[in-house]
Amino acid sequence: MRAARLIRMVLLLQARPGMTAAGLAAELEVSERTVTRDAQALSEAGVPVYAERGRAGGYRLVGGYRTGLTGLARDEAEALFLSGLPSALREMGLADAASAARLKVSAALTPALRDAPAGAGRRFHLDAPAWYQEPVAPELLPAVAEAVWRDRLLLARYRRAGRETGAERELAPYGLVLKAGVWYLCARAGDDFRVYRIDRFTAAAVSDTPFVRDEGFDLPSFWAERSAEFARSLLRARVTVRLSETGARLLPHAVDRAAAREALEAAGPPGADGWVTVTLPVESLDVARGQLMGLGPELEVLEPEALRAGFAAAAARLHALYRGTS
Repeated sequence: MRAARLIRMVLLLQARPGMTAAGLAAELEVSERTVTRDAQALSEAGVPVYAERGRAGGYRLVGGYRTGLTGLARDEAEALFLSGLPSALREMGLADAASAARLKVSAALTPALRDAPAGAGRRFHLDAPAWYQEPVAPELLPAVAEAVWRDRLLLARYRRAGRETGAERELAPYGLVLKAGVWYLCARAGDDFRVYRIDRFTAAAVSDTPFVRDEGFDLPSFWAERSAEFARSLLRARVTVRLSETGARLLPHAVDRAAAREALEAAGPPGADGWVTVTLPVESLDVARGQLMGLGPELEVLEPEALRAGFAAAAARLHALYRGTS
């Protein structure tokens, strides 16, 4: 642990000369006293570290000293490509590898380019979780991620939605997907590729047995196809509605976007009043009532009668609440 910290300290000073003890302590997650001891240890080992006192002081490397320890290890190189996802790196247990990789890249840059990583970080940040959700990393995510990175079989117990107990599975884990704050594993089970929610794993252990990847497997394409299939599979009911011009514009924001777009494209031309009639696939009548109610007077339900009656009852209650309001 200390050897890795000393290397990080040298790389930090090579990339950012003049760092203070407090700055180094924050980066290395140690005390300032430990920074002082580490600087002395480096000096005794032949690394020319010295400290300048005063307002412009800090630790520096004498005479433009540069270390040759900038070669990336495999895990560092892989983690580097995820540097824009700091929360995901932490949750997968790759934060240290990514930090080391960034330091090595920074140390290898010419002085004129050393502010490039910081400049990019100040201008772009990816916030993956959805609004109004408290992101919670699944407890078993680091083990699953390790199996993915090492191409090792994963011995897991998986609990499907609505079931209290899980089934044991041996999976070839191909890739991880973070969707709106929820982690998913794309894995091969037998001859089929499937998607698993990682928060439904109740046990996960990395096997010593490697698996041979299908080089034709493309994670983004697979995820796009399966997520579209999943979204379509949820839409088991049909409703027919009339929409004003405003309602038609707002519909994709109220229900499944792809389903709304397809329904509007399949609809006939608007009537004389500008309203258009569409048949829309929905998850259920209860879900549709909650989604479509937000369109208010810009939508009229035609079928089924049960949903129309529900809207009429809601309208009557609203009328009673606001009766007499000017």
